Formats: sequence, structure tokens, C-alpha cells
Amino acid sequence: MRYNQLGNTGVFVSELCLGTMTFGAAGENAQWGLIASLDQKGVNDIVARSIAAGVNFFDTADVYSFGQSERLLGQSLRDLGVKRSDVIIATKVHGAMGQGPNERGSSRGHIMDSVDASLERLQLDHIDLYQLHGTDTVTPIDETLRALDDLVASGKVRYVGVSNWQAWRIAKALGIAERKGFSRFETIQSYYSIAGRDLEREIVPLINEEKLGLMVWSPMAGGLLSGKYGPGAPGNGEGRRAAFNFPPVNEDRACCRRHARHRQEARRQRRHGGARLCAGQTLRHERHHRRQPHGAAGTEPCCGRCEARRRRSRQTGRGQRAALRISRLDAGASGRRPPPGAIRAEEVGASRPDASGAIWLPNISQAIRTLSTRKSRKARTRAGKCRPWPT
Repeated sequence: MRYNQLGNTGVFVSELCLGTMTFGAAGENAQWGLIASLDQKGVNDIVARSIAAGVNFFDTADVYSFGQSERLLGQSLRDLGVKRSDVIIATKVHGAMGQGPNERGSSRGHIMDSVDASLERLQLDHIDLYQLHGTDTVTPIDETLRALDDLVASGKVRYVGVSNWQAWRIAKALGIAERKGFSRFETIQSYYSIAGRDLEREIVPLINEEKLGLMVWSPMAGGLLSGKYGPGAPGNGEGRRAAFNFPPVNEDRACCRRHARHRQEARRQRRHGGARLCAGQTLRHERHHRRQPHGAAGTEPCCGRCEARRRRSRQTGRGQRAALRISRLDAGASGRRPPPGAIRAEEVGASRPDASGAIWLPNISQAIRTLSTRKSRKARTRAGKCRPWPT
């Protein structure tokens, strides 16, 4: 296991952090019952295997199963006899823990009440990393930062961090903390995976500039990238994501873009009376293209995409054959020196040809376009849809 520096602190944590959002009983606590599915025995097994693998970083939150996740994690550390200094415990505050108007958010009152409740559930005397779990647009940032600074001064919290904040808000909080001498945020916890890379636009430059630690949640996009979901997947329609589609992912931009193209092809085939591609045909399609590119010479098209690519290749071939009729202009054939890359296009008429009867074109691409334009214009002229080409 590799260990990384936690933000700009002297603490080192394992590169893999064990998230505990699934700790709790299934079917209970409203939406958390769709995610949580582990009792105390299951939690003990997971924590024991994680510690044996070198994991020393555990992340939870008071809102996970409404405190049940913290309670199970704290009891597991006691059951396994884990030394307190051997683990780094992170939890969060912000989510609604009751029906009252002050039982949520990042106000001083809610933070002070929540930290004591989390310490009791975790059976600990301090929290290593205390994070704000979301954005509170009502409470002033100064009030929140002062409350967190008081927790650090009291010893209940060692370091503070933030989760799911915008870059500009984090930058503002860092500026306030520096100006007023408060404990600054050391970590940012945000969603990041190959299915959702918005983090790279503003958050990543910010953490590099301010030396903040990045904690990634849902790197598998809620199981979407595990291979259990999507067309042809063995467990499609089952599992946690089937009942609780979180985090929201644009599946066409993620790993399912290839499947989306096949679905479009299947719809096209059905419109033309063809058969729909099944999972086996999709697999053969991919194997075929690992051996041969789309429309490669000497291969039979295996799908509509290949056939379309081959048609485009044939059209391109006609353009290339037309280009063969365009020869390099001999510098001595005319009375002046041709410009660099100039070519001779004898089949294209020009209003002002040179002494040899050739026209000047900057490159072969323009020559091909000119030939194609002239050919199409001739056809339209014969049809009476356009004026004759000027001579």
C-alpha cells in the first residue's frame, strides 16, 4: 500500500480510503436503505481485510443511514482491537439529521451538536478529519469557519475539509481563513471518475495551487464502470444502481457510448427490416475491429457501421483518383516560378491561365475541392439550376 500526504499536513494516509456509505441495514432509513446492506459482521469483515491490506484511512458521515454507519465503524474498530493511532477517521456534517429547521446545514449550532453526536457514535475522543458535506447558502462562511476553528482548538477535531463545494467558494473560504487566522481546509472530497471529469476544469487547478488533498468519491460511478450495467452486461437491471441511480452520469459520454452507437445502429436496421444486434453480435463486432479497422481492404463488413465506412472510403477513392490527374507543375514549363506547393490542374478552367495553360492552386486539397465543385456545378447547370461557370 502506498501512502500520501494529507493535504498540506504532516499526516500520511493510505492511497485507498475505505468509504462506509454502504454500512447499515438494507431497507431502512429512507433512501439509505437502497444503498446500505451491511450488518456488524459484514462491516467487521470488510474493515479487517482493509487493515490487513494496509488501509489506514476510513471515511464516513453522520447522515449515512442516519448515524448507523458511524456506529458500525466505531464498534468494528473496537471489536478488532485496532489501535487508535493506527487509523485516520474522517466524518462529515451538513446533512439533515432530523425534522427540525436547525438540524441541518453548516451553522455553528448544528456543527457543535453534530460533532459531539459523531464522537459518541464512533466511540472516539477526537476526529482526525471533519468535513463539511455540502454547500450551505444561508450560513455565512465566516460563521462556519469560526466554528470549525474552535473545534480544532478544543482538540475534538484535528483537521477540517470540505466536500462537494464549488471552486470559487473554496477559494473564498481559504482567503477568509488566511486573513482571520482560522484553520484552513486541508482536503476536498468530490466526485471524479472517467464517467465524470468536470473536476479537472476548476477544482484540480485549485488544489494544485493551494496544496489541498483530493478525496475522490464514487470512482466507479456508482458501479456503472464495474461492467455490471449496460447492454449485454450479465447483471443489467440488477444491483444498487438499478434501484438508486446515483451519481447521475451521462451514460452516452461514459463507458456506454459504444453501446449507444450500437443501439442507434439497431434502430436503423429495424427501420430497414434488418435484425437487431444482440450481445453476441456486439462482441463479434469488437473482436473484428481489434483485428481490422473499419472498412479495411480485403475484409467483409460485419455491421452497418463498417458498410457506411466502406462507402465513404469508395467515395474518397474516387477523389484520390481525380487527384492523380493533377500533376506537379514543372517550373520550367511556364514563364514564372510556381509558389511552394503549387500544383497543376489541367482539367479546371480558369479565367487567367498562365502561358502553359495551367492554373495555380495552393495545394492538392484545394485542387480536389475545385474539381468536385466544378463537376457538381456542371451537373446543376445542365439541370438548369445554376448559371454556367464563368470563362
